[in-house]
Amino acid sequence: MALRVFNVLKREKVDFVPITPGKINMYVCGPTVYDNSHLGHAKTYLSFDMVVRYLRYRGNDVLYVQNLTDVGHLLDTGEDRILKKARQASALPMQVVETYARSYFEDMDALGVTRPDISPRASGHIPEQIAMVETLIHKGHAYVADDGVYFDVGSYPEYGKLSNRRVEEGEAGSRALKGKGKRSAEDFALWILATEEHILQWDSPWGRGYPGWHIECSAMAGKYLGATFDLHGGGIDNIFPHNECEIAQSEAANDAPFANYWLLVGSLTVDGQKMSKSLGNFVTLKDALKRHRPEVIRYFIYQSHYSNPIDYSDGALEAAGSGWERMMTAVRFARDKLRHPVAGVSPDAASIFLPVLEDYKAKFIEAMDDDFNAPNAIAILQSLTTEVNKLLNSAQPVGVEVLKAINDHYLELGGKVLGIVPEAESTSGADAARLEGVVRMLIEMRAQARKEKQFARADQIRDQLKDLGIVLEDRADGTFFRVE
Repeated sequence: MALRVFNVLKREKVDFVPITPGKINMYVCGPTVYDNSHLGHAKTYLSFDMVVRYLRYRGNDVLYVQNLTDVGHLLDTGEDRILKKARQASALPMQVVETYARSYFEDMDALGVTRPDISPRASGHIPEQIAMVETLIHKGHAYVADDGVYFDVGSYPEYGKLSNRRVEEGEAGSRALKGKGKRSAEDFALWILATEEHILQWDSPWGRGYPGWHIECSAMAGKYLGATFDLHGGGIDNIFPHNECEIAQSEAANDAPFANYWLLVGSLTVDGQKMSKSLGNFVTLKDALKRHRPEVIRYFIYQSHYSNPIDYSDGALEAAGSGWERMMTAVRFARDKLRHPVAGVSPDAASIFLPVLEDYKAKFIEAMDDDFNAPNAIAILQSLTTEVNKLLNSAQPVGVEVLKAINDHYLELGGKVLGIVPEAESTSGADAARLEGVVRMLIEMRAQARKEKQFARADQIRDQLKDLGIVLEDRADGTFFRVE
C-alpha cells in the first residue's frame, strides 16, 4: 500500500508522491521564541516528529526545515511579541530570543523530538527577504507605501485556495492585515518601516524597518528547499492568514507552485478552547514533564489523529499513562525473561509466534500509510500486547528468539516510529545492573518471608518498594518488577 495523506490544499486524501523518488523536502512553521513552550506546541511538533520518523522509517531521505521566528510576529496591537517580552523582562530582544530558543530545544529534546536538519531564524535571513520583496515589486505583485511595502492580494487570483476564503471575506482588522498605507484591507505587509524606538530594524531599499511575518517563511523555505518542495506543515490555526499569504507571495515571486502537499495539525484544547498564552489556559512543557514521562505525553498526543483537535485534562493524561503502562508492562516482562532465558526450548515454538509479530507489523504499517494514523497504530500495538501477555503468561516456555523478536518489534514500531517505547527506563548500564540485583535480593527475601508465613514482613517489603516507585507483580512463573 502506498502512503496516502490528506492534502489540505486539495481537500482530499491522495497518494503521496515526492518530486524526487526517495527524497522528501519538508518545511514546518516553527515557534515564535518569546516564552516557554506549552502542551499546545507539543501537539504540533510531536505530530510532525511522527511524520518525519515514519517517512525515514519507510526509507526516505528527508530534509526537514523548521524555522524560528524571532522578529516580525505582531500582536493585534501591532506590537512585536519579542519586543513586548523584552520590555517586560528588561532584557535585550536577542537575549529573549536566545533564552527561549534554548528552552524550546530543551523541551523538544526531553520529549524525544527529532531535531530539524535546519533551524533557520528570521533575523538571519533579512537579505533573502528583501530580495523576495524586490522581486514581488518588480513583477507588480507588491507596492511601496508611506509605512512599508504591501502585497497586492488582488494581483494573485488564487489567494484563498488553501483556507477556502474569498478575498471579500478578508479580515481588515486582523493582526496580519493592519497598515495605514495599504490600498485594500486584504493586502498584507511584506516590509514594515520602523519607528526610531523600534529596536529590531534593518536597512532596506525602502528605509529602515523589519520584515512582515509571512515573508519570513517563504524566503527561508525557498532558500533551503527551492521554489517548489514536497510537504509543508503547520498548525490549523495559522491556515489564515499566515499559510495563505505564504502561498500567494511565494507563487507570485517564483511563478511556480509552492508546496505540493499541506498537512495541518489540529489544536490542543482545554474545555474546547485552544490552549494559548493569551487565554492563560496553558501548561508549560517543563511543568508537564515534571509530572509525566515524555513517552506518556507522546502517547496522549498520538491517541488523536494529527489533523484533529485533542482536549487536555489531568485525567486524560493519566488515562494515557495507564494505557502506556499496560503496553510497557508486557515489554518489561519480555525483557525480564530475555535476561533470564529458558534453556532447551524447541525451535518449533518460534514458528508459531513469529508470524503473529509480522502480521501485527504489517497492520501497523498499513495504519501509518493511511495518513499517519497514529491512533490506529497504537490500537494495533495494544492488540499485540494482548497476544504477548497471553504468550508470556501461558505455561508454554518461550525461547530467546521469540523474546528478542517481541522486544525488537516494540522498539521498531513503538520506539523508532512513535517514540513511545524507550530502549531502557530510568537507569542504564552498571546502575541498572545494581538496581536489578538489589530488587532481586528483596524479591527473594519476600518470597522466603511468605514461605515462612511471615506475611506482614512480605507485605512490608512490597509496600516499601512501591513507595520507592518499584512495583512488584506476582505471576504464575515468578515475581517481576517495574520502575514507575
